[in-house]
Amino acid sequence: MSGYGEYLRQLLRPLRVYELEGTANGGELDAQGAALDGVSDTLDEIQQEMLIATAQGRGLESIEALLARKPVTDDLEMRRAALAALLRIGGDSFTLAAINDNLKGCGVNAVASETGTPGRVEVRFPDVPGVPDGFEEMRAIIESILPAHVEIGYVYWYMTWAMMEARFDTWGDIEALHPTWTELEKMVK
Repeated sequence: MSGYGEYLRQLLRPLRVYELEGTANGGELDAQGAALDGVSDTLDEIQQEMLIATAQGRGLESIEALLARKPVTDDLEMRRAALAALLRIGGDSFTLAAINDNLKGCGVNAVASETGTPGRVEVRFPDVPGVPDGFEEMRAIIESILPAHVEIGYVYWYMTWAMMEARFDTWGDIEALHPTWTELEKMVK
């Protein structure tokens, strides 16, 4: 029996007027209960998908369709946070703290900082050595968040000679890994 079919039986049983098992009345209650179960399941899905915090599919896609920029991550939690951040961007989102909050929320692993030069900020990618994957998409998001009159300098970091000396005893250790120069530059961990 369906969940609502049993619920309807429980409502009618105290009346002792209806034959509820193995009759047309019972069959009708099962049919109505199945329909109500379907409605309940649909409402549960709508309730889940209408909030960014719980949405998993259609809800997130619907919000993304409203926005000019899309999150740069496929991770569900980061995607939710990115959409929430993109929805927060407004006319008062131009303090340094608000900009960094929006960058973080958009799933962009970047930090903006003032340079001391009026009208110029630097954007760093602290946990990613070199140019991060998906940089062009990140750049479009960053440039849509920061005010248009602000010049943006992108700062990248790579393995330093000191880091290389601390990690490898000899050049032979490095050569044994057969890295390209680009791979070597990014071996910071």
